Amino acid sequence: MDVKQASLSLDSLVSSFNARIAELQDLVVARNMYPASSVTDLSAVDATLKAMELQLQQIKDRLREETLAIPKAKKLIQASLQQQKKLQNMSAYAPSYMPERDRVTDQYEQCSVMEESSRKDHCFGNYEPKEEPQPLPKEKKGRGSPPLWYITVSELDSLSSYMRGRLTLDKINAAINDMAAYAEANSQLMTAPRKKLTESTLEKALEIREIGMTEGVKGKHFFLETDVKGPSLKLDNTGKAIFTVLRHLGRLSESRIGHHRVFVLLKPH
Repeated sequence: MDVKQASLSLDSLVSSFNARIAELQDLVVARNMYPASSVTDLSAVDATLKAMELQLQQIKDRLREETLAIPKAKKLIQASLQQQKKLQNMSAYAPSYMPERDRVTDQYEQCSVMEESSRKDHCFGNYEPKEEPQPLPKEKKGRGSPPLWYITVSELDSLSSYMRGRLTLDKINAAINDMAAYAEANSQLMTAPRKKLTESTLEKALEIREIGMTEGVKGKHFFLETDVKGPSLKLDNTGKAIFTVLRHLGRLSESRIGHHRVFVLLKPH
């Protein structure tokens, strides 16, 4: 029974109780006016009093039920408020859009197929077999998908104003999506079979494989500065600010390996 129905029921009992009191008053007045019929009147008074006692007991029972229901209602309200706060926090730091993670990988595969097809079409008829390049070293599988550790409102608020600048939660988390896509493209390139690689992608695969075996990078997801091509993360002033913020918040590390600037995705502490 909800609060509205309980209130109506209680009001009904009180109204009925008041009506009984008025009836009792009428009976007392009638008895004084007609002494000969006082015995009958007293019987009616007795019956009315018993009915009033019953109604009074019902009122007490209803009040007891309402009193016992109050703590349960408070707990329900408290749980609802906590759930609402969790949903608000999730909504606050989640990005406004979630681009598909394999977008960069799909573009890479499409370009690889086009390069391979174009090369065969132009060289057909005067194709000379070349020396088969050395097979790629085997890379351990089971690395899984790159992590998506978005930053929260409290983390953004913890930054100094000069570091945060005009960056917003959506901009930073959208850039994290791009970073995960770059890292996944490199991970698939490292484990791709030789027959699926073109001459141009083979060179990068060898480079990526060599970087992936270095200390501090081995077994982790990473991408190169040359991989950064948007759509949300670019090598402009905003992109540099995002890199600074994510390094500060422990989302990635940066190192120089050969002539490459390498970024490793890290799990926040």
